[in-house]
Amino acid sequence: MDKLTLARSDFAEGFSFGAATSSYQIEGHGFGGAGRTHWDDFAATPGNVVRAEHGQLACDHYHRFEEDLDLVAAAGLDAYRFSISWARVMPEGRGGVNAEGLDFYDRLADAMLERGLKPCATLYHWELPSPLADLGGWRNGDIAHWFGDYTDVVMGKLGDRMHSVAPINEPWCVGWLSHMLGHHAPGLRDIRATARAMHHVLLSHGTAIKRMRALGMKNLGGVFNFEYPHPVDDTPEAIESAALYDEYYNQFFLSGIFNGRYPTRILSAFEPHLPKGWQDDFATIQSPIDWVGLNYYTCKRIAPNGGAWPSHDEVDGPLPKTQMGWEIYPEGLYHFLMRTKEMYSGDLPLFVTENGMANADVFEHGEVNDPERIAYVDQHLHAVRRAIVDGAPVEGYFLWSLMDNFEWSLGYEKRFGAVHVDFDTLARTPKASYYALQHALRC
Repeated sequence: MDKLTLARSDFAEGFSFGAATSSYQIEGHGFGGAGRTHWDDFAATPGNVVRAEHGQLACDHYHRFEEDLDLVAAAGLDAYRFSISWARVMPEGRGGVNAEGLDFYDRLADAMLERGLKPCATLYHWELPSPLADLGGWRNGDIAHWFGDYTDVVMGKLGDRMHSVAPINEPWCVGWLSHMLGHHAPGLRDIRATARAMHHVLLSHGTAIKRMRALGMKNLGGVFNFEYPHPVDDTPEAIESAALYDEYYNQFFLSGIFNGRYPTRILSAFEPHLPKGWQDDFATIQSPIDWVGLNYYTCKRIAPNGGAWPSHDEVDGPLPKTQMGWEIYPEGLYHFLMRTKEMYSGDLPLFVTENGMANADVFEHGEVNDPERIAYVDQHLHAVRRAIVDGAPVEGYFLWSLMDNFEWSLGYEKRFGAVHVDFDTLARTPKASYYALQHALRC
């Protein structure tokens, strides 16, 4: 497939198309006065990241951001979703501000506006300053205050130029993936740490929303990740396992923000581990937001295993898969757009804030042909359009990602970008998917 079958004209006027990145994955954390993060520590621990790769240089976006924003603008995109590194701005996580780091984001914001791009910021995309990790990180309830102070510093400088802001990218990854499964920093496997981290992530989200409201800011939202859970078979045990997975992955955070409570299945396991007085935090957690962002990539097959809670495994499924081994299931995106509106957000605008695929791209003769990625994006855009037709108030779609980058514990092998990056020379080369998107946005 070499072209998208949908174009800009198939969506309403004002529908935003964008590309997304994150600070630690592209900037290069080894310069500019950035402080150490728990991802630096995690990557320095043997066995955590393939080939012991790390984010010290990454794509060197810190020095090449003008070139990268030129690519965003040349694609015909309307918006650029980026994140801010807490440790680059405040190396200790609290107290002193690194003027060089804050100035980088100041220049980045101006450069977006100069190109006619909407700056869509995320305050936290997983790179906690190490000094805060030393104090317990997301397990420590004080982190909500630390995060609020960081929010004041960053948005006190940038807030007047932001089109939109979300506090925390993919809370499930910050909480469960990193504290229960141990796959991301800080690499814990501890249910008590998980319960507290997930609660404190929500408390920090609400605190940041309040701080930004106090600065007079508008268009504030939340960004959540979703995976569609299929029971491995039609037994009651498999159906119950998939329902539990759905609650802790897809519903925990939305329920906290919109309903002021946690799902019953999760609470039964989490309640002994939650901090004292946790119920009182919902007044802050429920600080009103203006939109909801959905990050969606795949579905999962869930099988009961009879072991310790949550007593299930993810098993292989039959659908075509991406380079990550993730099944391609665009129907799941339609499902979550519709359900989010119906169960939680009502008429609030919805945005697909991340969607894309890792592919085993091959650079040959100065170009990269990636028809698989074009087909993936096309299928998911059709799911978005179907949801709009059926009443979901979807107002934008962001491709993950603008460029190949540091894919966390998987290093530099898994390529999600519409732009190829040679990690030896750092040369950027737009892929066929980039040109397909560019063509679609002109029509």
